[in-house]
Amino acid sequence: MVAVKGVGGYQLVCDATDAAAVAALRRRKCRPDKPFAVMVPDLAMARRLADVGPVERELLNSPACPIVLLPARPSSPLAAGVHPGTSRVGLFLPASPLHHLLARDVDRPVVCTSGNLADEPRAIDDAEARTRLAGVADGFLTHDRAIHARCDDSVVTTLGRQVLTIRRARGYAPTPMRLPVAGPVPALAVGAQLKHTFTLVAGDRAVTGPHTGDLADPRTVDAFEAACRGQSRLAGIDPQVVAHDLHPGYVSTRWAVSRWPAERRIAVQHHHAHVVACAAEHGLAGPFTGLALDGLGLGDDGTLWGGEVLVADLTGYRRVGRFGTAPLPGGEAAVRAPFRMALGYLFGAEDLGTPPPTRQLTDTFTADRPADEVRALRAMVDREVNCPRASSCGRLFDAAASILGLCHRVSYEGQAAVALEAAAGDVEEEPLPWRLVRAGDGQDALWVYDPLPTLTRLLRGRAEGEPVRRLAAGFHSAVAAAAAALVERAVADGAPPVVCLSGGCFQNLRLLSEIGGRLRGAGLEVLVGSAVPVNDGGISFGQAAVAAARLAEERERKGETPCVWASQDA
Repeated sequence: MVAVKGVGGYQLVCDATDAAAVAALRRRKCRPDKPFAVMVPDLAMARRLADVGPVERELLNSPACPIVLLPARPSSPLAAGVHPGTSRVGLFLPASPLHHLLARDVDRPVVCTSGNLADEPRAIDDAEARTRLAGVADGFLTHDRAIHARCDDSVVTTLGRQVLTIRRARGYAPTPMRLPVAGPVPALAVGAQLKHTFTLVAGDRAVTGPHTGDLADPRTVDAFEAACRGQSRLAGIDPQVVAHDLHPGYVSTRWAVSRWPAERRIAVQHHHAHVVACAAEHGLAGPFTGLALDGLGLGDDGTLWGGEVLVADLTGYRRVGRFGTAPLPGGEAAVRAPFRMALGYLFGAEDLGTPPPTRQLTDTFTADRPADEVRALRAMVDREVNCPRASSCGRLFDAAASILGLCHRVSYEGQAAVALEAAAGDVEEEPLPWRLVRAGDGQDALWVYDPLPTLTRLLRGRAEGEPVRRLAAGFHSAVAAAAAALVERAVADGAPPVVCLSGGCFQNLRLLSEIGGRLRGAGLEVLVGSAVPVNDGGISFGQAAVAAARLAEERERKGETPCVWASQDA
């Protein structure tokens, strides 16, 4: 294990074909499951490890040198511990002179991951690296060129010829992007909690900083503040207004509230920011229909959302469809334990007219789990103790992965969904049962996807020994069919026929492909983010677009002459 001084911070490197070395790196780095990226010296070696098409070849050879997620070859010599639980492997070519020298001399694939412990910011200072990585690295490969800006590696994937950015960092950030509506005053959007980024705005110029990570670690917050100060100075933007998420528990929200007066703060709902990020990247200012599928975000009604259909523009939105709700037993604990989420749906799913699965079916599922745990969780759900409800697509995927025995506990965000996507593979299967229900009264009525028929069929199939791959594929098809139907019902009721897809669930290429195909087949125009991540890494860009449009609208309403900063490319 060697700590290598990279472009935007130290990296940890080991032989990717050595199972013992990879396992040791996981132990020392406290990263038990999340896949590692692999650096290869050239395209020829990349082709021996994965399927590389023309688009992927261009990405690997591009000046940005991103990590490209590719289908791994069954004959790959990579250790199984490099990318457990997924059939895709992240490969990249050398991105600095030192990496070129290392790749040439080693001449084999090497794990190349961020130089940190789990959830910490990567080390950039030499002395800091020797202290923080002393228990991980056996040696250090370094030089005397100082690192002034911390920056992770960018990650991209492809769907056909479309490029999707998973993490926008080295090689891409902070390249400015345009906003459809110019803001009259400079602003700062501070993003969400996970996959954190920030965005600075001057006029129609939006400068999104590189991926920061999870703000739960205090050192990550320090890294965010330092990056924000440096980027503000570099871009020549002194923000006068801050945009933030609605969730009061997000560190980014608390940071904004503690440092900015109320009259200079703009709160932006999480899923509105998601779909606006997609719309703004495509230059869309007018009304559109947004489909936001992700984990959790606070709704404007105080409940947790995550499977939403919105009729929106840059300044506002109206909720017209959603997924059925279920309790999260233990709150945050349910996010880390898909088994809890499965019981939340099976014992406490929203009553939308479908009877819950029989006791016999649920007993079949819980038979191999500790009886005391099942009883305690059922009591929590029945008594509604620490069980916030959520209309979340991500949590529905967690429940399905647990029901199929793929993943009962996770060590990184999205692990259960990754396992479910990998299990489905490219199997073609008819959708499992699903249904839509009209819920609410009058103007508050909206279409709701009832997930209980889908999950009950999963339970039955599992109990009867049906192949997991077929059930996982049928589950994907059911969710895609239900989500597309929600959008189609909204359009039939007058929603715009331009649909913006966003949210972390759209990193699932099978789900994205199926939903996009169904909507295009219905004659709708479908947009998805490319340069802007569909996950929470794109939230700050969406917040920035909302803030700029709202400020411009307010200035126009007051009849004031816009004082727009000149837009310039940095």
